[in-house]
Amino acid sequence: MTERSVVHATFVIDRVYEATPARVFRAFSNSEIRHRWFVRSENWPRAEYSYDFRVGGQERGDFSPDGKMNIINETTYWDIVPDARIIFAYAMYIDGNRISVSVATVEIKPDPKGAKLTYTEQGAFLDGYDFPAQREQGCRELYDLHLAKELAREDAAA
Repeated sequence: MTERSVVHATFVIDRVYEATPARVFRAFSNSEIRHRWFVRSENWPRAEYSYDFRVGGQERGDFSPDGKMNIINETTYWDIVPDARIIFAYAMYIDGNRISVSVATVEIKPDPKGAKLTYTEQGAFLDGYDFPAQREQGCRELYDLHLAKELAREDAAA
């Protein structure tokens, strides 16, 4: 049996995008756009996903980076203020083991260059399956690379 443990951590990611707050919010609220940058950005062989973006709505992802490992993300949306704020709680599992439970806040504010996104995650990382530094690195990649690329893609298409 795995030794039971909990590591608590909070991290914050600040990112400015050359996009309006409404465009940044749309990247979260529009299921097709979100699917591109959140689900398909890694081109994993399996990425099943359902998304109900509303207060009380559920998101569920079932992913595999290699066709063997199974990663599940279960999310509930608790607060949504259009163009300004999203608060959600989510649990992550790998191969049936719950690895973390987190509360996350996305704040979107006007910035002279466009929009400033502040992502704050407060997590409980369980039993040594995941660590705060790994999660922060993954979230930084998500917002610094994948969301930025999606917003640039939308800008080029306009």
